[in-house]
Amino acid sequence: MTVRLNPYLGFDGEAREAMNFYQSVFGGELTTSTYAEGGMSDDPSQADKVMHAQLDAGSDLMLMASDAPPGMPLDSGSQISVSLSGDDDTKLRGYWDGLTSGGNVTMPLEKAPWGDSFGMCTDRFGVNWMVNISGSPAGQ
Repeated sequence: MTVRLNPYLGFDGEAREAMNFYQSVFGGELTTSTYAEGGMSDDPSQADKVMHAQLDAGSDLMLMASDAPPGMPLDSGSQISVSLSGDDDTKLRGYWDGLTSGGNVTMPLEKAPWGDSFGMCTDRFGVNWMVNISGSPAGQ
């Protein structure tokens, strides 16, 4: 049996573009369904919006998203960040480079006092990310 916790991101009409961007950063298989395909909207202006998108980039990464449903406002805020962590320096720095492309670095990815490399950014879609690359403790 497996349990997986994964982020589910909400957008206001940008879910398809955002998920294509994340696929370019993380790789993997992206599946997308629209409100029209799901029978969830008769409004032509809503038909092509993403009802559900899922990026499966292997056992270590699953990301889901949708556009806000018709009649439901999108409440964006900064109370949640998506965190990527591990000890694969090359892979995590590659993710960082992709996420910061067109985004904003709020804390550069560099050696932190606890010995890891850590950085924070906001990607071009307004999603906050933290990247932590395991290292050896400071002074060792």
